Parts: sequence; structure tokens; C-alpha cells
Amino acid sequence: MSDEKKKRGVTEEVSIAGSELVDYVKKLIAEGTVRRLIIRKPDGAVLLEVPLTAGLAVSGAVTLMAPVFAALGALAALVAKVRVDIVRSDDGGGPE
Repeated sequence: MSDEKKKRGVTEEVSIAGSELVDYVKKLIAEGTVRRLIIRKPDGAVLLEVPLTAGLAVSGAVTLMAPVFAALGALAALVAKVRVDIVRSDDGGGPE
């Protein structure tokens, strides 16, 4: 876990309606700076954790992420509101 702390990233938390979840995640993936998404219930319980790679933002990412989008769609149907923790790359211009 100390390696994880060395690779610092910027984390933000967003609350959205479950019905908006899939579209919001697609938008985040298209940005290309997201390393990890954590989908939580409003009480903080983790529903789904999705690690993303930097190369995922290239064309075809939607196809590669189809199983994740299916899971997100199922979650969206079950919950009215979710919290999304977004861990972004903190690339300050150089490697590590």
C-alpha cells in the first residue's frame, strides 16, 4: 500500500442519480485522466470498483468497457442515488 501512496492522484466525490450513472461514467472515461472509479451507496458502502488504464481512452474504449457498462446499468436500476469517487492521474509533466 505504500506504493499506492507514492503514486498520488487527485480524488473527487460526486453524488448523482442512478439513472445518470452510465452516461456520467462514459464521459469520465472519454476524458482519459481517470485511473479508478468507485461507485458507492449514499451510506458509503462500495457497490463497484473499476480500475481504468491510461490507454483506455483511445477509440474502442466503449467496446472494451461493455461489461462494466452492463453492471453499471443494473446498479442504476436498483439505486436512486449513488456516490462516485473519481481518482484522477496527477501527471505533473513527468513520469512519477
